[in-house]
Amino acid sequence: MNKATEANFDGLVGPTHNYSGLSFGNVASFSNSAKPSNPKAAAKQGLIKMKALADMGFLQGVLAPHERPHISTLRKLGFTGSDAAILEKAAKQAPKLLAAVSSASCMWTANAATVSPSGDTQDGKVHFTPANLVNKFHRSIEHETTGTILQATFNSEKHFVHHPALPSVDHFGDEGAANHTRFCHDYGEQGIEFFVYGMEAFNHAAPKPAKFPARHTLEASQAIARLHGLHKNGVTTNQVVYAQQNPDMIDAGVFHNDVIAVGNRNAHFYHQEAFLDSAKMKQDLLNAWGDRASKFHLIEVPSSAVSVEDCIQSYLFNSQLLSRGENDMVLVVPGECESNSAVWAYLNELVSSHQSPIKAVKVFDLKQSMSNGGGPACLRLRVALTQAEQAAVNPATLMTDTLFETLNNWVEKHYRDELNEKNLADPQLLIESRTALDELTKILALGSVYDFQR
Repeated sequence: MNKATEANFDGLVGPTHNYSGLSFGNVASFSNSAKPSNPKAAAKQGLIKMKALADMGFLQGVLAPHERPHISTLRKLGFTGSDAAILEKAAKQAPKLLAAVSSASCMWTANAATVSPSGDTQDGKVHFTPANLVNKFHRSIEHETTGTILQATFNSEKHFVHHPALPSVDHFGDEGAANHTRFCHDYGEQGIEFFVYGMEAFNHAAPKPAKFPARHTLEASQAIARLHGLHKNGVTTNQVVYAQQNPDMIDAGVFHNDVIAVGNRNAHFYHQEAFLDSAKMKQDLLNAWGDRASKFHLIEVPSSAVSVEDCIQSYLFNSQLLSRGENDMVLVVPGECESNSAVWAYLNELVSSHQSPIKAVKVFDLKQSMSNGGGPACLRLRVALTQAEQAAVNPATLMTDTLFETLNNWVEKHYRDELNEKNLADPQLLIESRTALDELTKILALGSVYDFQR
């Protein structure tokens, strides 16, 4: 077995971070629409979390934001003229479209891709597939740039395989690692890849939500498993487990599984109402875990302790579950958990329990991200890497004291303190954003990853 570690690659918040209420089904996104945002504070809050995790000994990387407003998309949709003229026309004719192509939603890199470590794949390489995010227009335009940035970050053909996104149709709706986790004894050995879906696209008789959309399909998860080689002779093994979200929870505002469950190594931390068939989910995971099932922790939070509403308000489960050692995990949560009395009481009881592998809770202020519907788990893409694979990662993207200082200075230089939806038509904002990103690609040694650089 190759010794491996799990890295967290966080999305750096982009200069156009704003609240436009673009994500139907995401309660926070909708409820905070039209409020002014603070891009500078948002980026610095994210950087503080990245640096803190690096200081705790975790491997921490940075993924660059995308070019926004995305003029190329507006040109594809019929707007013509100079960049400034296109912004002016879009603001007058289609202001919500302008808001969509200005979204900084790529900051939530849990949705960026699905990643299968080399311990799980037939060819022994790390596989990446960018998520098509087809359910939301403002996110569906991300996957090409996401793929380019991932290739610039993980740029060794010897160790990494990069797939294009799945077809951009509802049947293969793919929301990436927000609905995927991995369980394992050690990061370098074969693990259990756990795919959670909202609906079956080709089975109209199967359960699905009635109010909000099921963004992720079973068929998308099955396609990812095939692409990543998580099978033998074309048949997926019991190391691949599928489970359906509870449709009622999607209708309550649980738009991704990572809003109501999180897993790591031998621990699955989830709400009792998270899954359509909890008994089957538990049995499938225990069967996949095998002979050592007694060492697999199923931590089911009852509704009597924490309501679904409290889960959504606090983002208790949209947390990072990180291993410090054998049965010694730390849970990284947003400040909203501490201010919710039911959630905070539960967490204090959890860490004091001798049976729980979760021994500590770390709280971070992520209000700018939280106000748009994204907590600690949304902000990171997990990538398990062997020592050889880690050495092949673009070193300029890995968090250090120097990079932290450089990026903070970069944010201070280029970002605004306040942004409203009406500011998105300002040609100067586009110039500011492009100037910042052009400088960032040099800091992170990415090359020319943006349309405007080519």
